[in-house]
Amino acid sequence: MFELIGKVALVTGASQGIGEVIARKLAGMGAMVVCGSLPSTEGDLQKVVADIKAGGGSADYVLINMLEAESVKSAVNTTVERHGALHILINNAGVTKDKLMIQMKEDEYDLVLDVNLKGAWLATQAVAKPMMKQRWGRIVNIASVVGQMGNAGQSNYATSKAGLIGLTKTVARELASRNITCNAVAPGYIATPMTDVLSDEVKEAFTKQIPLGRMGTPEDIANAVTFLCSEEAGYISGATLPVNGGMLMP
Repeated sequence: MFELIGKVALVTGASQGIGEVIARKLAGMGAMVVCGSLPSTEGDLQKVVADIKAGGGSADYVLINMLEAESVKSAVNTTVERHGALHILINNAGVTKDKLMIQMKEDEYDLVLDVNLKGAWLATQAVAKPMMKQRWGRIVNIASVVGQMGNAGQSNYATSKAGLIGLTKTVARELASRNITCNAVAPGYIATPMTDVLSDEVKEAFTKQIPLGRMGTPEDIANAVTFLCSEEAGYISGATLPVNGGMLMP
């Protein structure tokens, strides 16, 4: 089940964290995975690709800046030119600039919206044409539980993730006739380098809010993404799959 042999997948923000684990998981299911991230992370991308290949998978990488429309288009075009198709897009690239709303600067708000939401829109628009032509596609957006419930100090991040859920629903409606699905995965608190810097007290407070009693792992997110990319999920579109240990039950 969930076999992805013959599929080409582009994963943004794949140099570390959740994006890296998603890339490894998709490759393990047989997909040719193209890992995308900023030019400054090229060394990390090369390591991820080398590790996937060493494990018997197929991988490549492209440099992509989600703030630049031409860079996003170029990454998509390069993927199609090198590998003949693009079947799967994982919009995972994201940034945070946390601060209370009254203290947040306009450029801090704009940066997060531009990367997390506009960047995903740019990538989705770019992949739509090759996916429509081949009449098959899977688009998965990595949203967040805070886009569903809000979170103090993250007015920019929560807004971008709530917008991503709205984008998911709209794209699902627009592309459904071409056998293209678009879904979102909304992680809860996930153990990543971003959360490693939190104090033990903060982590304990987070964990108390989770019925399953633990923070999630990048593998938990990758498993959900893999399912949504599969043939088995072909009748699911416009959905937001919560992967939060029961912390929020919409």
